Amino acid sequence: MPTLRQGQFAAHIYTLVALLLTLASPSNFADTAKSATTKYSYSDAHLHIVDFFQEGDPLPDLIRAMDKGGIDHAMISGIPLMKKWHENEPKRPRYYAGDDAGMYWYSATDSYVAEAYRKLPKEQRERLHPFLCGFNPTDKNADKHLRQMLETYPNVWQGIGEVLTRHDDLTALTQDDTPRANNEAMYRVYRVAAEFELPVLLHSNITSKRERNPLYVSEIKDALAAHPDVNFIWAHAGTSATLHRYQDKLDFLLTELEKLLADHDNLYIDLSWTVLEPYLLDKSQDAAAGWVKLVEQYPTRFMIGSDALGSYDKIAASLKEYTPFLSALSKETAQKLARDNFLALLPPKPISDKLANADQDKD
Repeated sequence: MPTLRQGQFAAHIYTLVALLLTLASPSNFADTAKSATTKYSYSDAHLHIVDFFQEGDPLPDLIRAMDKGGIDHAMISGIPLMKKWHENEPKRPRYYAGDDAGMYWYSATDSYVAEAYRKLPKEQRERLHPFLCGFNPTDKNADKHLRQMLETYPNVWQGIGEVLTRHDDLTALTQDDTPRANNEAMYRVYRVAAEFELPVLLHSNITSKRERNPLYVSEIKDALAAHPDVNFIWAHAGTSATLHRYQDKLDFLLTELEKLLADHDNLYIDLSWTVLEPYLLDKSQDAAAGWVKLVEQYPTRFMIGSDALGSYDKIAASLKEYTPFLSALSKETAQKLARDNFLALLPPKPISDKLANADQDKD
C-alpha cells in the first residue's frame, strides 16, 4: 500500500486545516444562515391564467397556491394569441411549438380574465392585479380595444401586458406582420398607458436566434425615449428560452442593461424564468457578482415572476429558485426585488376615477 511521505502528509494537513478555517469563518456562517433562515414575501410579477389554447385552472386554485408559497400578490393576464389546430394535424398540439400551425391574435382573452377576477371575493381580488393584453400590436386599432375594455371593466385593470412583440419562433408562427416595440400601433398603446398610469409589461427580444449582438435593442430604446411618462417592464430582460437554445448565454446582456438603466428612468426589468439561469446564478448555483452589483445599484428597478401558463402548482417553487440570488443581496434590496417593486408600479387610483374625471372634463 502506498504511503505518504512526511512532507506530503504535512502539506495535506495544512490544506485540510485551511479549508476548515475557511468554512468556519464568520462570513460563511452568516451567508449560510441567511440563506437557510430568511423567508421572503413575494409578488409574482408575471403570470398568465391561460395557456396558448385559452385554457387554465380557476383563480381560486391560484389563491391557494399563493397562500401555500408565501406569495402576497400576483399580476395576472391572459395570452394574446391562440394556437390553431390545423385541419391537417391529426393530434391537437400541446404547446405553440408543437407543430407548424399558425397563431392568431385573440382579444377575448381579456374578457376571460376580467370575468374570472370579478367572481372572486373582495379580499382575494385585492391580491391580484389584472393586465390587459388581448390586442394585435401591429394594429393601430389596438388602443381602441384598450379603451373599450377599460370602460367595460373600469375597476379591474392595473396594467398592460404581456405585450408580445419580437419573440423568435412564436413570432414566426404568428399570422401577421412582425410586431415591434417602436411601431405606430404600439405608440398609440403607450399613450393610453400614460393617460391611465398603467405600467406596460413588454416582451421584446434583444436579438435574434443567430445574431450574437443586441440586434433589436434600438426598438426598446426608441419606445423608452419617446414615452418617458410610461413605466416599461421588460419581460425576461429581453431574453427567451429559444435564444438560449441557440446561443447559450448572451455575453452582451449585462452591459446593455447597465446602459439602458442609466439612460432611462422608466425602465424596469422582469427577471422571470429565462433570466435566472444562466445569468443570475452560475453553474454552481451561486449568485453572479455582476448581476448582484447591478440590482444593488438600481434596487427599485427589478422584479421576479413565475411566467406560469394557466397552471399554478409550480409557482411557489419557481419563485423560491431565486433564494440564492436574493440571499446575496442586502436585506432591503432582496425584499424589494421579491415583492415590493412590482407593487410600486401599479396605478395609484382606480381606472373608474380617471374615467369619471374625463367625463367631467367633457361636460
